[in-house]
Amino acid sequence: MADNYTDLIIVGAGLSGIGAAVHYNRECPGKSYRILEARGAKGGTWDLFRYPGIRSDSDMHTLGYKFKPWKAKKAIADGPSILDYIHETAREHNIDDKITYDAKVVSADWDREACRWTVKTKSGESYRCNFLFMCAGYYSYDEPHNPDIKGEKNFKGPIIHPQLWDENLDYKDKQVVIIGSGATAMTLLPAMAEDAAHVTMVQRTPSYVISRPSKDGLNNLMRKVLPDRWVYKFTRWKNIVGQSFLFKSARRKPEKAKKNLMKWTQKALPDDYPVDVHFNPPYYPWEQRLCLVPDGDLYEAINNGSASIVTGHIDTITKDGIKLKSGEVLETDIIVKATGITINVMGDTVFSIGGKEVHFPDLFNYETMMFEGVPNMASVFGYVNASWTLRADLVAEFMCRLVNHMDKTGTRSVTPIAPDGMESKPWITIFNPGYINRVLHLMPKQGDREPWLNLQDYKRDRKVLPTKDLEGDGLVFGGPAQQAEAAE
Repeated sequence: MADNYTDLIIVGAGLSGIGAAVHYNRECPGKSYRILEARGAKGGTWDLFRYPGIRSDSDMHTLGYKFKPWKAKKAIADGPSILDYIHETAREHNIDDKITYDAKVVSADWDREACRWTVKTKSGESYRCNFLFMCAGYYSYDEPHNPDIKGEKNFKGPIIHPQLWDENLDYKDKQVVIIGSGATAMTLLPAMAEDAAHVTMVQRTPSYVISRPSKDGLNNLMRKVLPDRWVYKFTRWKNIVGQSFLFKSARRKPEKAKKNLMKWTQKALPDDYPVDVHFNPPYYPWEQRLCLVPDGDLYEAINNGSASIVTGHIDTITKDGIKLKSGEVLETDIIVKATGITINVMGDTVFSIGGKEVHFPDLFNYETMMFEGVPNMASVFGYVNASWTLRADLVAEFMCRLVNHMDKTGTRSVTPIAPDGMESKPWITIFNPGYINRVLHLMPKQGDREPWLNLQDYKRDRKVLPTKDLEGDGLVFGGPAQQAEAAE
């Protein structure tokens, strides 16, 4: 089994996992690592999702890695371009031969005496490591949120979920109904409308929509005369500051933010368009994520008549379409259920310590990356109010700091220990979409003070995490350094 030992195991070869490997190569030279990827290809979300129009829902100057400039002209990029970016990163840093594919991690057990994780995959393989870094994402790749709708079995045409897209689906000159109102539905509508006879989006609850150019004009202009790295750094920070300002302004003055968003939407649509019906959510901006519309493509599809939005509750699916509770009937050839994702915890991996199973809902989170009483394990969960990779970069760098600190101090384990008597709160409180609310009871909890809060604040994390005193803030180090693999 010695051949299956590495200093670090990274679970997941998506955007976070590939980025983590680059940081580890740079910050912990000479140490060994392996990436275990559940699927047969790297890329995570950007390899999994193949539906029409798949793209980023934030700009690539913040969704991209801090160490690798995004050079394409489009800042709001399509899925294949993002996948190419991930592949290029892996090639540039010689990561490909460190990835083991079709290795879905199902369990991980910590051996206190050896200070070592034993990780097992679905196929029965075992791997061991000192530190385990979870980059498996936040949702189930196999089981999207796909609620049964009354009458589905009666429908004569195909019913498809975007996460399980059939690339052979022919929707040219067909009537299409998309069920849903989130980012995926907003992406599908204009993309499918280019070839379909008509696309109707049926939503029970509207979402807030904000339009932005797909290209960053200033960035593309500056790149003509300045080095890519300088321009990327400037654009990245410009966008971070802008995103933070919009989020905090919306939370301070929610009524004003709501009014502005609806006003901007009304300007993009005909004067008589019922924005107050179809773009007027029953919550304030940033209580759920805004839907980004690049170049106003959603509005264009509505304006040219190739697409429409209907707001109402579905009564039943019939042989030929969808009947709403209002009595309206939408005839269609194809139904797309853009009903969302299923959040999971740690990639549905069963964790145990000395054979005793870890129950994450009982545990406080430490800096939204480690967990009370669980040694040598960190997990990436990005921001809900900014780009995922901003936090993935910070967490990977922090993990490297922990590894190097253990080497420096001659220790083999690091465990977050929460203070007694701390008040518990739900894992996240600033954000309440359905896909989060459905699983809050499965998530770890946050405390009433730092570092046990889930603050979702990049500006704070960027300042605190790189310089945090590792010895004095809830972390306990232990385990003799001589208990290394070479001693076996």
